[in-house]
Amino acid sequence: MAEILSYITFGITVFLFIVFLFVLFGWRWIMKRIVKQTTKIIFTDSYQENIVEIIPGLKHMGIQNVLENNLRSETGDLLHRPLGSSKTWPHLDTITFIPAQTSPFPVSSEDDVDVSVTIGPKAKKPMKIDIPLMISGMAYGVGLSQQARVALAGAANNTGTAINSGEGGILDEELDTAGNYILQFSKTEWAKDEKFIKRANMIEIKLGQGAKMGMGAKISPKNLTGKARDIMGLKEEEDAIIHEHFFENQTLKDLKELVNELRDLSGGVPIGVKMGAGGKIEEDIDHLLEMGVDYIAIDGAQASTHAGAPILADDFGIPTLHAVVRASNHLRRRKMKGHVSLIVSGGLVVPGHFLKVLALGADAVYLGSAILFALAHTQVTKAVPFEPPTQVVWHEGKFKEQFDVKEGTKGAEKFLTSSTEEIKIGLRAMGKSSLNELSRKDLVSYDEAMAKMIGIPFTFQPFPGKGRNGIKGNGKAQES
Repeated sequence: MAEILSYITFGITVFLFIVFLFVLFGWRWIMKRIVKQTTKIIFTDSYQENIVEIIPGLKHMGIQNVLENNLRSETGDLLHRPLGSSKTWPHLDTITFIPAQTSPFPVSSEDDVDVSVTIGPKAKKPMKIDIPLMISGMAYGVGLSQQARVALAGAANNTGTAINSGEGGILDEELDTAGNYILQFSKTEWAKDEKFIKRANMIEIKLGQGAKMGMGAKISPKNLTGKARDIMGLKEEEDAIIHEHFFENQTLKDLKELVNELRDLSGGVPIGVKMGAGGKIEEDIDHLLEMGVDYIAIDGAQASTHAGAPILADDFGIPTLHAVVRASNHLRRRKMKGHVSLIVSGGLVVPGHFLKVLALGADAVYLGSAILFALAHTQVTKAVPFEPPTQVVWHEGKFKEQFDVKEGTKGAEKFLTSSTEEIKIGLRAMGKSSLNELSRKDLVSYDEAMAKMIGIPFTFQPFPGKGRNGIKGNGKAQES
C-alpha cells in the first residue's frame, strides 16, 4: 500500500511540474497564436463581416441606446429605466463661490455656523429642521424595502432633518423612527388615512417629478409582493395603480380645495406641491400660488426614479440649474420669496451642488440618489459584481433581507453630517456665519453665457462696482 501511495505521489508531482512548466513557458506561445489569428481575421475580413464593425456602430448609436433598443426588442413593453436620465444636462460646474480674503475675512472654524431652515414660514405650524438637506420621497414597496426606509428614517431623525414618505405605503416602524415626517399625498388609493395626515409635519401634494413628469404607473402583483401589499390595501391579484389625476375632470379649483382640506385636517402644517420642472415653470408656479401653497418642490430633469420611461427622463423637462434660477426669480417678482419656501432636487449629489442651489434661491434641497448610495455604502458588496448595487435596497431586491438597518442608518447619517460640515466650511470661507446670509451675490461663473443668464459676474472681467455688488447684463444684479 505504501508503495502504491509512493507511485501516486510521484505521478502527481510530475504532473504538477509539467503544469508549472506549461504555465511558465507555454502561455506565451498560446497567447502569440491567439493574437496572430485574431489580428489576421480583423485585418483581412471585409468590413461587412468584420467584428470591428461594432465599434463605429456603437459610437454612432451609443452603447446605452443599443442596450435599451435590444430590451425593447425583447419584450415589446414600455421600458422602465431606473435612476433617471444619463444624458448630460447644463449643470452647476461652471459656477464658483467668491472667497472672503481681504474684506470680509473668513469665519473662524471655532465659530458656529447656523444652517437651520424653516419650511413654510407663514404656515400655522412651520417645519423647522437643523440642516438644509432633506430625504426625498423614495417610497416603501413601490421603490425601497422596509429595511432601507427605516434606516433612512433613523438617519433623518439623528441629524435633525426630515424624510419624505414617497408615494408608497406608510410603515409604522418608519413613523416611530422618523422625527420630522413629510407625507407625500399622491394620486393613489393608499396612504391617505387621517391618522397619517395628523402625524405629518408637512404634506406634499405630488403633481409630478423630474424623471416621470405627471405620469402614473401600474405595478403588477409579481413586482410588488409581501407586507407592502397589505399596507397599501391591495387584493391578492390586484395591480397597484398610481393615477395621473386626483379627481375626475380635475381642475385647479379642485386642487385648491384639496390644499385647504389638508391644511384643516393637519392642524396647519405646511402644505406644498411637488412637480417636475418644465418650460412653463412661471405659469405653473402662478397656479400653485393661486392654490395657496406654503412651499413648492421643483424637481429638475436630472432627477432619478425607481423606474420610468426613458422618453420622459431624457426628453422632457428643463435642467435643475435653469429651474432654480427661474423659480427663484419668479417668486421674487411675485413678492413671495420668504413667504413660500422653495425646495429643489434633481442631479444634486455633492455638497458643492447643494450649496450652489441654496445660493441660487432654494431654501432646502431634497436628496435622492446621493443618499441612497450612502445608505447602501459597503453593503453593496452583498450584490456586486453579479447584481446591481441597488439590489440591496429595492423592495424586490434579491439581497434586501441581508441589508443591515443599523449599518444603513450609520452610512446615511454620516453622509448627511459630512455634507453639512462641508456646507459650513464653504460658508465660513465666504465670511458667513449663517445660511441666511448666502445669496446669488456670492457667485461667479467662468462661462460667460452662464454668467449672463444667471446674472452673476463673469470671471474674466473685473468685478463690477465695489464690495459685494452683483451684475445684471452689463452691470446690475438680477437678484436684489
